[in-house]
Amino acid sequence: MSTIFVLKIVAIIALLAILAVIFKPLLKGTYRALKMAVKPNLSKEQRLARAHYRNAMIFHSMTSSSDALQPNLVAELRAFSCRS
Repeated sequence: MSTIFVLKIVAIIALLAILAVIFKPLLKGTYRALKMAVKPNLSKEQRLARAHYRNAMIFHSMTSSSDALQPNLVAELRAFSCRS
């Protein structure tokens, strides 16, 4: 390979790096807009419903795993899950 060819490749890579630094905010905004178009964020109600469901599943797994060993604890956990 000739020296001129290598210098051209280095110059092209340097130019692309400079353009990426200069247009970084624009590229980030475009990426975020495309990401939102493909997969929008959940609403606050949806996030709360998902958290409530996850907590209910945790309570259910805790009660089903220790039902025979600690019935008092299971009764308390069921009471907590009914309140929430």
